[in-house]
Amino acid sequence: MAIDTTMTKHVQPTTKHADSDPETPPQPRKPLVKRLWSEWIKPLGTVLIIMCTFRSAIADWNDVPTGSMNPTILEGDRVAVNKLSYGLRVPFTFWWVWQWDSPERGEVVICHSPADGKRLVKRIIGVPGDVIELRSNRLLVNGKPADYGPPVQDDVDQILADRQCPGAIFASEAMDGLRHSVMSYPNIQGAPRDFGPFAVPDGQFFIMGDNRDRSLDSRSYGCVDGDKIVGHAFAIAGSFDRSNWYKPRWDRFARKLK
Repeated sequence: MAIDTTMTKHVQPTTKHADSDPETPPQPRKPLVKRLWSEWIKPLGTVLIIMCTFRSAIADWNDVPTGSMNPTILEGDRVAVNKLSYGLRVPFTFWWVWQWDSPERGEVVICHSPADGKRLVKRIIGVPGDVIELRSNRLLVNGKPADYGPPVQDDVDQILADRQCPGAIFASEAMDGLRHSVMSYPNIQGAPRDFGPFAVPDGQFFIMGDNRDRSLDSRSYGCVDGDKIVGHAFAIAGSFDRSNWYKPRWDRFARKLK
């Protein structure tokens, strides 16, 4: 009997293993509002909150819109403010968490006006307990006259380059060894060139502008409460000439305030 030796190829049917990965169904897209919240609004909001908290409690910059601090600070200057100079506050409030220092005579500060609450940049002239007098625009603190001398020439050159100041008189004034520029206009009638003597109450500070005849300050609306002093203005962060299409004044950038 003949035996058929032809080999038969056995083909197994193709089957899908039960443990193979199934095809992943397409995920539905999040609604537009949820995508905007998670991808844009939430991250930007977090950054904004951190930035505002930093500016409220640690450091800030303030635009100067008026000339009450000429010639030291010009309109269009942006002053850098250290809000930790005197202590730490609860952000967005006037409440102290911890207060470790207080403003000193001669310092430039940012404060809120006791007249209308507007934010101001002024110079500390008197601290609690001081007796302030002004005689023909010459300052006396506790009966001791301030030391006057030639003006800081850089300040004078800058303000004369920016505008005409007919009749202006410039000088430097020293308080507790800190010397800064001041100016006055003798031709202005009714300017408060004589004042006091006035005793600064506890917890309050006497402030004035360096532009002595064109500054509304403690001579008009009284002293500023210490809690309303925001911080110490220590430098000019930037400066832009408003009368010349906001042209940058590069030489004033990062300039230390005296």
